[in-house]
Amino acid sequence: GISRESIKYYASLVSFYSVFRLKQLSQDVAHVYLLCFIHHRYQRAHDNLLNSLIHKVKQYVEDSKVAAKEQVYEYRIEGNQNLQKAGQILKFFTTDDIDETTPFRDVQAKAFDILDRQKLAFVVDHIATEATFDETAFQWAHVDTLAQRFKCNLRPIVQAVEFASSPGHAPVIEALQFLKAVAQKGRTLSQYRPDDFPMHCIPAAAKRYLYASNDDGGQLLTGRYEFLIYRLLRNGLDSGDIFCRDSVRFRSFEDDLLSEQQWKAKAELIAATGLATLRQPVKAHLADLEQQLEDRLTRVNQRLSAGENEHFELKRRGTTTHWSLTSPGIRDSANHPMFSALKKVNLSSVLHFVNQRCPFTDKLVHILGRYTKHTADERVLIAALMAWGTNMGIGQMAETSDIDYHTLADASDNFLRPETLEAANDLVCNATYQLPIFSQYDVGEAIHSSSDGQKFESQIQTINSRHSPKYFGLKKGIVSYTLVANHIPINAKIIGANEHESHYVFDLLFNNTTDIQPTVHSTDTHGTNQVNFALLHLFGYEFAPRYKDIYGTVSRSLYGFQHPSKYGEAILKPIRKINKKLILAEWDNIQRIMVSLALKTTTQSIIVSKLSAYARKNKTRQALWEYDNIVKSLYLLDFVDRLPLRQNVQQVLNRGESYHQLRRVISYANFGKLRFKTEYEQQIWGECARLLTNCIIYYNMVILSNLFTHSEQQQDVDRMAMLGLVSPVAWQHLIFHGRYEFYTAPELIDMEAILQQLMHRPIQ
Repeated sequence: GISRESIKYYASLVSFYSVFRLKQLSQDVAHVYLLCFIHHRYQRAHDNLLNSLIHKVKQYVEDSKVAAKEQVYEYRIEGNQNLQKAGQILKFFTTDDIDETTPFRDVQAKAFDILDRQKLAFVVDHIATEATFDETAFQWAHVDTLAQRFKCNLRPIVQAVEFASSPGHAPVIEALQFLKAVAQKGRTLSQYRPDDFPMHCIPAAAKRYLYASNDDGGQLLTGRYEFLIYRLLRNGLDSGDIFCRDSVRFRSFEDDLLSEQQWKAKAELIAATGLATLRQPVKAHLADLEQQLEDRLTRVNQRLSAGENEHFELKRRGTTTHWSLTSPGIRDSANHPMFSALKKVNLSSVLHFVNQRCPFTDKLVHILGRYTKHTADERVLIAALMAWGTNMGIGQMAETSDIDYHTLADASDNFLRPETLEAANDLVCNATYQLPIFSQYDVGEAIHSSSDGQKFESQIQTINSRHSPKYFGLKKGIVSYTLVANHIPINAKIIGANEHESHYVFDLLFNNTTDIQPTVHSTDTHGTNQVNFALLHLFGYEFAPRYKDIYGTVSRSLYGFQHPSKYGEAILKPIRKINKKLILAEWDNIQRIMVSLALKTTTQSIIVSKLSAYARKNKTRQALWEYDNIVKSLYLLDFVDRLPLRQNVQQVLNRGESYHQLRRVISYANFGKLRFKTEYEQQIWGECARLLTNCIIYYNMVILSNLFTHSEQQQDVDRMAMLGLVSPVAWQHLIFHGRYEFYTAPELIDMEAILQQLMHRPIQ
């Protein structure tokens, strides 16, 4: 009866407890933790195996395509060379140098001296039939050379995992069961007759490549058959038509949602979520959206035709029309010159200063809670936080400070955990939220947040360290995906470099536990998918992404409630009509998905990734995508029409980039390459680095808040406005390097002296 997210949480606790500490808990509690740990680890093992299978099959397919292209290229080069020689042979029929009485056999001999019989026959066939090279045949020929590799790498996974499928993919499951049965009997596929192989799942276009001859009566190439089944399995896993119930990421989509039995209490569940849109009658809701979209289409096009949108540039070239947007930028850069005038202080002193004002170390409670008699030493905790957050590590911190390794390691093991670090971060974020300067960073009179991923190379291979040639070259790394609001990193998550950032946008927003609650959220193009507009709209957020190619996006993604022909010569014309009937028919299922997300029946990113996958096609997903098209179209029209909106989006994304610069400076040790061995250690590093960043921003905001309050008392409105433009993301007045003396009394920060120094300094 424990929810999936609770199982995940209890399982994580086992990572923190040693056997000795588990025994100190009550036996029932320890058993629950261990059972959850085993269950969750079993599911994660399946996730990793299936990810490996998908990766390997994709790799083999890509290898075969590359090999086939090289083969075609070689044949074409050879064919071109032979074609020239064939031209010399054809000249025999037009030249006068050969006597009329010369026997044809002698002419043939001369021809074969130029080009041997086999190659000449190939060129003749190619010219006569205008044949092209069968690249697919070359791909399958390369698969033959990969047989030993995929049998070693893929067979054990298929043997270990139990698969299920939707009715349409049952033939693939039948073929998989056949392959399993053969392996379990210790036999080889070549020992079976062709009639024994399940062939219902084999696509008609692929059958001719599975036989040694061109007809189905030839010898079946068993290696190719086996690989084709693995390819079909991979495609089914990607599309969600084949699933594994012992997995988290690859289980059936229905298993991620509220059960049909639970959904019978639909009205109570919707009321519990507090989502007003879901309680509204769907027909009235769609009618309201229709009026909004049609009115906005009319108004925006009228403004464009009248030339009222001065930042919209329309270019006509013959019958084609192209347009572009110009948006004067707003600077919001890090390291404002004002901070460079301050005396430099150690990072440890800043952490001590922040801890005195908002005691975040109180949130770093001992792992045994009330069972322990140990008390936390602030100095040791700050040293441990810096060791993790700066990427220095406990060992290196012990070498460059006055705290020994065992003391640091003990504090790290006992006090630093994801939930305690998240609580400490929330405390600092909430304290920053209360500062007078905070509201000055609102954008468009709202808390406008952004999220973006930052890549970090990893020195040690972990399960979520993946390749990204653009950022890591031939190396691997991870991504720290962070939610930033008014310059403050209020939530973050470590994800693999191969994962799509858009799947975590809703996750970060909805699971933000600080008092800072954004109402508008922006991302770059990587944060967009087929469902994020719909999800954020239904949950009360306004999604405002920035697109790399706004012209192409509008050209492909603008929809209306009428047929395109009804819009006449409009500059921005919808590409097709919204399918209202589909949304109405599937609204109950859409409500079920939204309520499942709100009640956290599973990790939101898992549901979002399944909803936004292009390979997954059913009516419910298509209806949700259609609803997403409505909300997205409303936004695109606003984005084209309103310069302030475009500037606001750019401004908050710039703030995210400034945060990344500070985060990179903090994790400076070991050239910024992560040295942590497990996903758990990467989470600890991510939260510690975020806590250090939050403390620096809080320190800077305290300075700015005091200056702001003084200006307010002096009724200096202009200076107040200028202070609101100073970014609190600055670090040129901090010292990150050197030897740390934690047991020595920290250098006290004299805030009054800082204010006196900056009070009359002009702000650029």
